[in-house]
Parts: sequence; structure tokens; C-alpha cells
Amino acid sequence: MKWTGRFSNYNAASLRKDLISGCIVGIVAIPLGMAFAIASGVKPEYGLYTTIIAGILISLLGGSRFQIGGPTGAFIPILLAIVLQYGYENLLIAGFLAGIFLVLMGLLRLGTLIKFIPRPVTIGFTAGIAVTIFSGQIGNFLGLTGIKRHEYFHENMKEIALQFHTLNFYSLLTAAICLAALLLTPKFLPKIPGSLVGILVSTLAAAWLFPGKVTTIGSAYGAIPGGLPSLHPLTLSWGSVVPMLQPALIIALLGSIESLLSAVVADGMTGTRHNSNRELIGQGLANMAAPLFGGIPATGAIARTATNIKNGAVSPFSGIIHGIVVLLIVALFAPYASNIPLASMAPILMVVAWNMSERKAFAQMLKTRTGDTIVLLVTFLLTVFTTLTTAVEVGLVLAVVLFVKRMGELLTVDKVLPDLGSGKEKVRPHMVTEDHDCPQVSIFTVDGPLFFGASQAFDRFVSQIEDGRLRVVLIRMGKVPFMDTTGEANFMALVKRLHKAGITVLVSGLRVQPHKLMDKTGCYETIGEANFFENTGEALTHALGIINADKCRGCRHFAFRECAGLCGAEPERKPLPELAGTRVRDGQVPV
Repeated sequence: MKWTGRFSNYNAASLRKDLISGCIVGIVAIPLGMAFAIASGVKPEYGLYTTIIAGILISLLGGSRFQIGGPTGAFIPILLAIVLQYGYENLLIAGFLAGIFLVLMGLLRLGTLIKFIPRPVTIGFTAGIAVTIFSGQIGNFLGLTGIKRHEYFHENMKEIALQFHTLNFYSLLTAAICLAALLLTPKFLPKIPGSLVGILVSTLAAAWLFPGKVTTIGSAYGAIPGGLPSLHPLTLSWGSVVPMLQPALIIALLGSIESLLSAVVADGMTGTRHNSNRELIGQGLANMAAPLFGGIPATGAIARTATNIKNGAVSPFSGIIHGIVVLLIVALFAPYASNIPLASMAPILMVVAWNMSERKAFAQMLKTRTGDTIVLLVTFLLTVFTTLTTAVEVGLVLAVVLFVKRMGELLTVDKVLPDLGSGKEKVRPHMVTEDHDCPQVSIFTVDGPLFFGASQAFDRFVSQIEDGRLRVVLIRMGKVPFMDTTGEANFMALVKRLHKAGITVLVSGLRVQPHKLMDKTGCYETIGEANFFENTGEALTHALGIINADKCRGCRHFAFRECAGLCGAEPERKPLPELAGTRVRDGQVPV
């Protein structure tokens, strides 16, 4: 039997591969789901419910063939902050609203825009999240008691220092056993999930060697219920929805970045292409459904998606199977999960934090010592010491400001001089000398986008043309790819200033987008259609006619009848028609 569409050429062999990969990823997802939920300040079963509900729906409705969805480490700081400030019930509302935002983003086809978030911002907040996750597990790793969770990093570090005297040697030993298993399993048993081995070995060691000496999931959160998650209806009202809009938007933004980044990684590993907008819609519907069963926000998980691919997945069925596997294990073995020590969960999250820290990219970007370095450090520090919301907002604004500054600096206005005396028409850099400068004509090349960040270039422009002898200004705009309304307004002000001084403005090489904008704003009409030329050669010929030029021994290149009294040289008279009829050959003067 074969399937079509997303399951093109699907057969029994494909199903076997999906079953194997789905089972493996499902086993991997169980300890991670519980760990992420605990770190987010909610009960561990809510992480499992998220893995089941959201995991199945993301694979079924998303735009990536290999995506595995569920709770992830990236959400931990923002979810914990919401729980501490608003409570668990409001977290469910924020997750539901985030799902709506994600669906809207997909319907509005904003999937491609997410890719334009600057890399320093994403690396900065990812590294900051990693530090937050790692530091948040120090208490469980050491078995400290009486620890109160706080929203801010420095408060949590102070809390650890105050309670350090409660260190539990048995918890420390349990965590060390789990950590050793996590690090050694990939080397000796590469096909078995290290997190599963670490949980089993450390839990058994704690139960046999020192029973009752370490805090477990059951003693801290109660027994994990088995079976299907029950329906958890949300209480939506104006008073409960409005405060959750900003947190929901941050969850949606972070979820979209994580899911699309995971989909891109999957594309690179498999040579396929995902549908970004469909992926956002699938993520949104999954996040709308998960809170109805007590689940927390979910997104694409890069590590689990990579594991899915490496174990031979061929279709979204593997992700659906992974959710079913988690459901079956919860239904059959949930009571045993209550015996897992919290100290066993800590190393798993610490390893997750280490792997997601982007440490190599972080160090490499620091070495560049550019504006991106500033954005990276500001985003990272704000993520660690304030909130993820503040970090993302400030990081994006700072990145935009620095980008505008760099783009504004790219615009150059250079003065050039036509060399017509040698018989080989060309445009060379302007050199103001006694013999090589005519005061009545100036030619400028504008290079770069004319937009709101490039106003300083116009100031330099004006400073170069304030000469009472000037008659014609030729502006070469063949290297202006884009113009916004602010750039057009500055350009129009320059044109009007020149016209007021009695100077004719010629424009050559105007491109399509600036042409359309200038036509709509009236700038094109102000300059006059007759003063626009496709190339510089035609514009120079027109300039010669305007100034009624003679050949002058003093100016030698452009010489005009009025020039005799200005440059101090005697004019070499030539009949006007002979000079005015000479055209500069096209192609020899670049536009």
C-alpha cells in the first residue's frame, strides 16, 4: 500500500522505520518532558501531557516532515516567570493565546519574516536561557532544601548561597551518578538514550544504597497520575486575558523562532524543505489544544528532531508514534516515575543547557568586536539579569539602530569631473586644481540607499555645491537601489535649494523604485522630465547646451563663455554650434 501527498511512496518499510524512530524519541522525551515542567515551576505530569497532545498535533498539522514537538528548555525562564507572577492557571491562558498568535502569524505568512531576526539576538538570548537553566538546577544537584524560586538570576544565586548549609551529600552523589551516565552512555552505548540510562541508574542507586535520603518527584509533587490527561477547561475573561497578552506574544515569538530553526536543521539533515507558514499554524493549533489538558507551551525540539532523523524517520508518523509511546508509558508506568530523585533530573537539564548554549558561536562573535558584539552582550546580560521579554525587545531595537547606522554610512556622494579635453571621455575622481576645475558644472555620484538613516550624506552634499558660480549639477543615481520617503524629502529639499539658487539639476541612471517614488511625490515633475537621462553621456551633452560652452585654455575640460572672467584665462573662442553638437559617446561615461 502506498500513500500520496506528504506520505508519498509510503509503504510497510517506511512504517517500520517510523515505528523504531518514534519509540526511541518517545523514550527520550519522557525524562525531558518531566524535567522541563519541573524547571518551569509546574508539576511533572504537565510536561508529559504537553509531549503527548502537542507532540502528536505538531507532527500531524505542521509543515516539517520530521519535526518533533513538545516542551523545550528555551521556554523555561519565561514560563517560570509567568508561574511566579501570575500562577499556573494564567500560564495556561498565556499558552492558549500564544497558540492564537502563532496561527495568525502563519495565516498572515509571517513565517519567512521570523528568519530575519538578527543572529546576535538569537544567540544572546539562547545563551542567556542556557545560563538560567543551568543555574536553576544547582539547588537540586546539591540537594538543598528550603530553596525559594525567584524570577531574577541574582535573587536565585543569593538563595542558593543562603541555603548552602543544607547540602545533601546523598543528593550530590545521586546527581553525580546520573551525570556520569549521561556522559559515558554516548561513548559506550551510542544507540541508547543517555538521559534514560542516567535516570534508571541513579534512581536505582538512590533506592538501594540510601533509601529515603533524597527528595523524589513523588515526595515533592505527589504521585504522577496514569492514564489519559483529563480535560482542563480554561476560564477566559477580559481581566484574565489582557494581562497575558504580552507574555503570550513572547511565547509565540520564541516558539516560532525555535520551531522554524528546528525545521531548518531538519531540512539540512535530510535535504527536504519545510513549509514555514504551515509549521506556524500547526504549532499554534497544538498550543491551543495543550492547555485544555493542562499542558504547557510547546515548540519544535531541535535535539529530539535530530534524534528522530538519525534513527531513520521518513514521515510525520514518527512524531505521532512518539506521542503515543509517551501516552502508553504514562498509562502503564506512571507510579514508578514518582520514585525518580530530583537530583537525577538536574544533570539532564544541565546537559541540555550546555548543549543549547551556543558557546562556540558566542565566542566567535565576541572576537569580531563589531556592533553585533554589543547586541550579543546586551541581549545575553538582559536575559540573565532581567527577563527574556526585556532582552528580546532591547536586543531587537539595538540591532535595528546599529543596522540603520551602518546603512546610513554606506551612502556616499562623490564629486567627479568629466575629462573632455583629451578626446577620451571618462569620469574620474574630482581634483580641484587651478587647471582642472570648471566652477560652473559639478557632477556627483550617489552610491547607496537613500533612506532616513542617510541624512548626513546630504549635509556633505550641500557643503560641496555652495559656489556662486555654479550653473549645472548633474546627479548620477545609477547606484541608488532604494529610496524611502525621508530620503526623497531630503532629495527634494536639495533640488529646491538648487533651483532657488538658479542652478539646473540633471539626473542620470535613475532606477525603477526611486523613479516610482519620485513620480508619486512630485519630485520628478519638479526636476522636469527633460532633465532625466538614461546615461551620463546624454546628460553631459545636455549640460553643454545649457551653459553655452566655449573651449577655454584655463579650464580645458568644460569651459564656458562666462568662465573667462572667473578662472583668469583668456577664452579660446569656438563657434557655439560646433561644440553644442558634440555628443559624449554612450558607454564611455559610466552611469
